[in-house]
Amino acid sequence: CDKRGLSVCAALASSLNKTKQKRGSLIFLAAGLLELSLGKFRNVLLNQTTSVEAVIRNIASNVTVVIFQVHAQQNNVVISFDKNPSANTSGTGVDKGLVSILRPQQTVCTWYLHSLDTNHVLSTAISIPYLEKDPVPGGCNLEFDLEVDPNIYLDYTLVDVHIKFAPANLGYARGANAPSCDSGTGQNSRWRLRYDVYQYFLPENDLSEMVLMNHIRKMAEVDSIKANGIKVLSLTTDDKTNVYFSSLPGQGVIYNVIVWDPLWNTSAAYVPVHTYACSFADLVDNCKLSTKIFFTALAVLGLFTCFFGHRFWKTDLFFMGFIFTGFFFFVFITRVTGLDYDVRLILTAVAGIIGGLLLVAAWWRFGSVLLCMLIIGLVLGFLFSSAVFFTPLGDYKVFRDDVVFWVTFSCVALMIPVLFFGCPRTLNILACGVVGSYSVVLAVACYVFTSLAYVTLELLRRILNDSFNRAYTHVPFQTNDFIVLAVWAMLALTGVTVQLRRERSEVPFPPPPYLLWKRERERRSTNVLDPSHHRPPLRERIHSKLLQIREVFQKEQPAGERTPLLL
Repeated sequence: CDKRGLSVCAALASSLNKTKQKRGSLIFLAAGLLELSLGKFRNVLLNQTTSVEAVIRNIASNVTVVIFQVHAQQNNVVISFDKNPSANTSGTGVDKGLVSILRPQQTVCTWYLHSLDTNHVLSTAISIPYLEKDPVPGGCNLEFDLEVDPNIYLDYTLVDVHIKFAPANLGYARGANAPSCDSGTGQNSRWRLRYDVYQYFLPENDLSEMVLMNHIRKMAEVDSIKANGIKVLSLTTDDKTNVYFSSLPGQGVIYNVIVWDPLWNTSAAYVPVHTYACSFADLVDNCKLSTKIFFTALAVLGLFTCFFGHRFWKTDLFFMGFIFTGFFFFVFITRVTGLDYDVRLILTAVAGIIGGLLLVAAWWRFGSVLLCMLIIGLVLGFLFSSAVFFTPLGDYKVFRDDVVFWVTFSCVALMIPVLFFGCPRTLNILACGVVGSYSVVLAVACYVFTSLAYVTLELLRRILNDSFNRAYTHVPFQTNDFIVLAVWAMLALTGVTVQLRRERSEVPFPPPPYLLWKRERERRSTNVLDPSHHRPPLRERIHSKLLQIREVFQKEQPAGERTPLLL
């Protein structure tokens, strides 16, 4: 800190002392000048009143381009070439960068930083050098304000995340003119460039600033991106430079793009961008109370069904009918109405209860096991098909087409009831174990983030949003997910095993109550030796019952002599 920053340092020293020990990295307090080295990260505290001048000296002569970038967690930062920023010479955001095209003999580069927040904002800055054969990210920008724009622009909804970036240009030497972006489409033009889009997941349930600062370093340079990131797709210059991903509210994700020149086998990286897919004000409680109540109650019923579903056949039917009816009803009212989420969830619960009771009533009256097993098999098939498309198989380009996707999905879902057509008891026990235990996973997801909840959520998003077919549905799989997956597998295997052993000597399915009642009525009407056959008329039976009730309220008379003895 210099003299101008001594007061700031003194005020912050005590409050940051413990924080520095936990962070374990040097923090530069915003006080005017920031000396940088190429390829080295520096943490810096920015404020609104004082601009920080970032300087790099002694740049090598073979370096032709320097990309300077700064990252903050949630507060916008302004980065510019001048002290007085303008739209064409600056950028504003949480992840921003500028490209400095070096002149011959130039050895020093300068940029200016400040935040838009009155409080101090922790950020991290780095400058990355590139040589003359390396492509220039954003060198053929025609959409955004900067002449050369290496930034990735991100916006999100609760359903998807959209990133877009400007096309790159071929590299060139210092002092030379930049290659034309529209001179042709041959191998000597920018059209030979390829783009690889990478994704990186931050640790689950950790929203701290220093975690972001430490992990975004892994997505800034080409080699570290390839080593740590997940390559999602590759684009050619003919493709549009925008990509959609499935939104993961509350989960930190970093995106970046590497542009590759196949002729020189050289690469360059854009400025990485991160998102949590929701505001930090919403992260206090990422799941509504109504959702917690709904799925917790469903999990209790599902856990009972997992271990006792086949024994308590009517409870099993109610559970499966609730899921089947509730799912389609929720899709219907969401597509055709604009009701509030809580209202839709309450109506879905009511519809599910009615659907479950109707399925029980249908079995009670008609006794059709095949009809019931068709519903149960479709529920299990739906979950199985969702799990199949939850894997990387679901991101194949052929499944971007809705017709191909839904035909394939339906065939996989129908395969389950068809395969188990000859052994309905086994199908029912499997459905009880797998579906019942998965309801516990959904309840856990209301309290702790787990990617396994997206097995069915991604499919629900595709049903409700016509444009979701363009989104890539990658999700993290970290410690919490392995634990929840182990719990799911343990519950499912235990539930299925217990029920198979307990029910192996029992009848496959209980007889329907209506059929039993009908047989009993016929037996009573034909068997004259049965005492129940000789029943008095209804009027006499009612009179007898009333007399019995009346006797209950009568005072009991004392026993023995009731007249005085004669003397």
